[in-house]
Amino acid sequence: MAPRTLRIIRIVLAVLVVVGGAIVARSAGGGSEDPGVTVLDEGATPPPDDEGATPPPDDEGATPPPDDVGATLPLDDECVTGSVATVSTGELPRAAIETLQLIAAGGPYPYEQDDGTFQNREGHLPEQRRGYYREYTVETPGSDDRGARRIVVGECGDRWYTDDHYDSFSLIVGEP
Repeated sequence: MAPRTLRIIRIVLAVLVVVGGAIVARSAGGGSEDPGVTVLDEGATPPPDDEGATPPPDDEGATPPPDDVGATLPLDDECVTGSVATVSTGELPRAAIETLQLIAAGGPYPYEQDDGTFQNREGHLPEQRRGYYREYTVETPGSDDRGARRIVVGECGDRWYTDDHYDSFSLIVGEP
């Protein structure tokens, strides 16, 4: 198979694994204290969730997925190690969801730089070999250029969101 097809298959499989992990975490009572950021420590037990709490609907009336989907992160240790900040897809701006959908579909992308190699020069993402990460633009309303928001995707299916032009990243959990 073509490398692009394999990458798409890996991303789809990673999403399915994350969703399965969310179901297991939900049934086990795992959760998040802070809906904005979840920090995962290797081997740590997540704090309990507020049972029965339903997140408010977004601007389009859809209820976002529960924010505890990152309670157990079933990604390969070679992809993501140590403690990482996470963001659920329900917390992402609509433009980021649209970018995730474009990535899953394999494009077409609005910018020439999209689907290009992200070199991780700042070192804010887990260290990987050159070419492991690809970057994609998330439209920024009111910006006259590409703006500061990006999604970076690793070959293992790990997806990262930054809204400050690579100064910080959060691992995206859940499906778009």
